[in-house]
Amino acid sequence: MPGNGLKRSLGLFPATNIVIANIIGAGIFTTSGLLMADLGSPLLLIVLWAVGGIIAICGALSYGELGANMPEAGGEYMFLSRIFHPALGFLSGWVSFIVGFSAPIAASALGFSDYLIRAFPGLAEWISGYTFLSVNSTGKMFAVVVVLAFTLIHSRGIKSGSKVQNILTILKIVLVTGLIVAGLAFGDGNVENFRAENTLGNGLSGWKTIGLSVMWIMFAYSGWNASTYIGSEIKKPKLNLPGSLLIGTGLVIILYLLLNAVYIYAIPPGEMKGVISVGGLAMGRLFGPGAETVFSLLIAFALFSSLSAYIIIGPRVYFSMARDGLFFKSVAKIHHRHNVPTYSIYLQSLIAIIFILTGTFDQILTYMGFSLGIFPILTIAGSFKIRKTGKIQTRIPGFPVPQLVYISTGLMILVLSFMERPVESSIALGTVAAGIPAYLLFRKYS
Repeated sequence: MPGNGLKRSLGLFPATNIVIANIIGAGIFTTSGLLMADLGSPLLLIVLWAVGGIIAICGALSYGELGANMPEAGGEYMFLSRIFHPALGFLSGWVSFIVGFSAPIAASALGFSDYLIRAFPGLAEWISGYTFLSVNSTGKMFAVVVVLAFTLIHSRGIKSGSKVQNILTILKIVLVTGLIVAGLAFGDGNVENFRAENTLGNGLSGWKTIGLSVMWIMFAYSGWNASTYIGSEIKKPKLNLPGSLLIGTGLVIILYLLLNAVYIYAIPPGEMKGVISVGGLAMGRLFGPGAETVFSLLIAFALFSSLSAYIIIGPRVYFSMARDGLFFKSVAKIHHRHNVPTYSIYLQSLIAIIFILTGTFDQILTYMGFSLGIFPILTIAGSFKIRKTGKIQTRIPGFPVPQLVYISTGLMILVLSFMERPVESSIALGTVAAGIPAYLLFRKYS
């Protein structure tokens, strides 16, 4: 057992499942319709999903090396604190606390609610008719109940929680694979949908749209770094940690490209534009209204897996911060029987519920995308610094190509996204800035 009290109990299979579950979530099931509204071109949509996959695999290669050499809990917080300065690590943990995990939990829960209501359109109205809740509030209530349920599951221990996670992830992979095989092999689609004309603007306007689109796509790929957050609980981390990142991310890239092909094959681009529950719509077009209901329900429950994985991983960041005296001390407490940071899990879920009750899906998505793009760039830049120290024992092949690809494309996405959506981007930057006085306060009173 490491000195921090967390047990190394997870092998390659559960660690890879956690990576896959973190990546495959609300993003792939909700963003393609929104992207089509801006891009207009099915082929460009596929290309940008492939570009996002390349960026993600470059990030996984970079984090694999960092994680193999620093196999502790905390992800970017731990890396930045050790490589640069605790203040920079704190800011990454601060963003993770407010945005990085709580917001995706909220987005996954809201995505579940949207798909559930698409499967049973009269359910929310029926509940509303017998309670004081509006139809919209009923959807939020579904989301809150799901968050509370998985908070309870994962507060009971990493071993039991990982078993639930393994089952959910396998079911989700089976579902996604089933969608792809059934849609492309047996669905009543049209290959002419791939030939729609590009309506993207010319010049800088078009590039800004592409930048924002890739930022949203990177949200759908977020989680490629998942197992670095539980480095203290992975057995044989020098092998299993980078292995879980590369295997998990590689499998998801293939699934994402094929699933987007199903969406386009099923839905004419004009009908796809702006649709959030695009998976359910695709199955309805391919197999009829009955299939739309069934698959909407299945996708709704598939979102359990990503929500569950976020609830596992996020608290390990806050736990590491508290252990270093940079967060509330109670968050560093490990439950004497379950060996998990229980208070950290509860705190994260509380923030997620606040997001659910106060925001909409698209508001959460836009704010989250920019916020999550900042600190991985700084973390991967740290690879160059630790390489110079000569203290690296495990080296991942390819350096420095994956690192340079990720840093350059990441900066370009942030700049273009800021130009396209300055308000949301500024709020994200404000969130980071608010962490500076918080850091000084925790340092002063720790």
